Amino acid sequence: MDLAFRALADPSRREIIGLLAERSRTVSELLEHFEFTQPALSKHLRLLREAGLVAVEDDGRFRRYRIVGEALGDITTWLLHYRRFWTGRLDALGGVLDREAKKGRRAR
Repeated sequence: MDLAFRALADPSRREIIGLLAERSRTVSELLEHFEFTQPALSKHLRLLREAGLVAVEDDGRFRRYRIVGEALGDITTWLLHYRRFWTGRLDALGGVLDREAKKGRRAR
């Protein structure tokens, strides 16, 4: 999972994942969305493949990239553990802000 987080740390790779979430795409289709070169995109795709986040399939003369859902599921499961922590913290913050707002209204 460390490789996956390292791969997702880059905004361009997160954008690639977002595009592949819509549908599988070729390198040419992905390049339409970026201003970097084909070798740079290939490097990003290689890192995503090594992290197990995308897979490549031969489609005639083309290679199509797609998301590997299982890998993203593992990350989601890990993150859900921490969601409870943040939900509790945000609820507590909301309570403090509500009390402060009520104090402000009474002071007027």
